[in-house]
Amino acid sequence: MAKDIPKTDQVSVNVNDLTANAGCLGLMGFGMTTVLLNIHNAGFFPLNTMILAMGIFMGGLAQVVAGIMEWKKNNTFGMTAFTCYGFFWLSLIVIWLFPEKLGEAGAPTAGAMAAYFFMWGLFTLVMFIGTLKSNRISQVVFGSLALLFFLLTATKATGSATIGMITGYVGIFCGFSAIYDALSQVLGEVYGKQGGH
Repeated sequence: MAKDIPKTDQVSVNVNDLTANAGCLGLMGFGMTTVLLNIHNAGFFPLNTMILAMGIFMGGLAQVVAGIMEWKKNNTFGMTAFTCYGFFWLSLIVIWLFPEKLGEAGAPTAGAMAAYFFMWGLFTLVMFIGTLKSNRISQVVFGSLALLFFLLTATKATGSATIGMITGYVGIFCGFSAIYDALSQVLGEVYGKQGGH
């Protein structure tokens, strides 16, 4: 007969998280890249390697890094948002750079790109619902981003230059909202305040 194993006392331990706020990096990567792409969408300059480089490094890799850091902080929302949007940027760059070099796949049609942006809009709309329990600036960022994706969908579906231009201005607003959120948190930490919210 097995001996009774004595119950051990449970000890509660408080762990002080000393890691940096990864959200600032993710928001800056997202915000700056979104502003620059949408200045193009608004018609101020053509698509160029500056946007591609920002899409790969700040829009893509910086957000993926931020997402991994948010995972370590047990922040499911931040991990999902930054990692997904980081890979969105990387997938968009692949679509732009390699349409004829991926076997039989070829370049996407306007209808295919409309479906692509619609799926991202749907994902963002659900993420926006998650921000309703968060702060106002997060609601602005995700709400305007959902609108941006649906406007991109409409632009591809209709071919309308006017909708495309409106999309650009919405994207500029969205990107600067994310930049504001990031920098208010950075400066809030520097000056010992809760930033941006």
